[in-house]
Amino acid sequence: MSRTFTLEDTRKLAAVLAETALTEVMPRFRNLPEGSVRGKSSPRDLVTDADEAAERMIGARLAKLHPGAVLIGEEASARNPALLNMLVDADLAFLIDPIDGTRNYVAGLPLFGMMIAACHRGDVIAGVIYDPVNRDSALAVRGEGAWMEYENGRRVPLTVAPPAPLEDMDGLIATGALPEPLRTTVNSHLSRLASTASLRCAAHEYRMLAAGHCHIALYNQLTAWDHAAGWLLHREAGGYAARFDGSPYKPTHRTGGLLYAPDAGSWHAARKALLGEAVEMADAGNP
Repeated sequence: MSRTFTLEDTRKLAAVLAETALTEVMPRFRNLPEGSVRGKSSPRDLVTDADEAAERMIGARLAKLHPGAVLIGEEASARNPALLNMLVDADLAFLIDPIDGTRNYVAGLPLFGMMIAACHRGDVIAGVIYDPVNRDSALAVRGEGAWMEYENGRRVPLTVAPPAPLEDMDGLIATGALPEPLRTTVNSHLSRLASTASLRCAAHEYRMLAAGHCHIALYNQLTAWDHAAGWLLHREAGGYAARFDGSPYKPTHRTGGLLYAPDAGSWHAARKALLGEAVEMADAGNP
């Protein structure tokens, strides 16, 4: 990988999100007029006027900062799925999630985030997850670590939780998107962990993971804008992640699930406990 994305470049991404939150996102929070919320792929998959306005503003700012970069926003991709195919060859591409946790945003719950991931030829090289409510950022630069940056300038390194026995692990797991029979299998095994929860917001779940406030997370849907920034944040905070079959994650993947843990040993223990013996047996038959 030859493309360099610096700490200063990454901080500028955070500044774009902060400006957009102030201008487009927070003024509409708990103030959405009638008709400004719509369903996309399902009644649970929502988009608002705030999502669309934020994505336009973020895209405009990124185009000025990085002329010629490929811009792939969640809402633009909903209209034109072929945009994601540009990730593979783009020297610099940005994956944009203007509001992650839109259902929480619509419900007036202050648990939503904004994300940008910078990619080079299909690899994630930097990521930012911004909290518009608390106005702070989680940032990662590939090979340089991950950290929190607060509005007052304080910077705190991010480190994942230490490995723990399975019965002491806290997990962030939503099983609704899992196909059957895997959904039933995972649901029947959740009691093997100390606790499980879902925040309905990947942005905050990734921040919790990278800060060591929980041990594992499991996702089935691999929409790139939901996971690319968080994957790098977790990796640079010292964590281990792979798809359900053990293969490495790339933002070009759209299927195969994704499991996170503090280290490889914890990952294998969690996969066996949650996904069942069938996964281990399938691996043994495909060396």
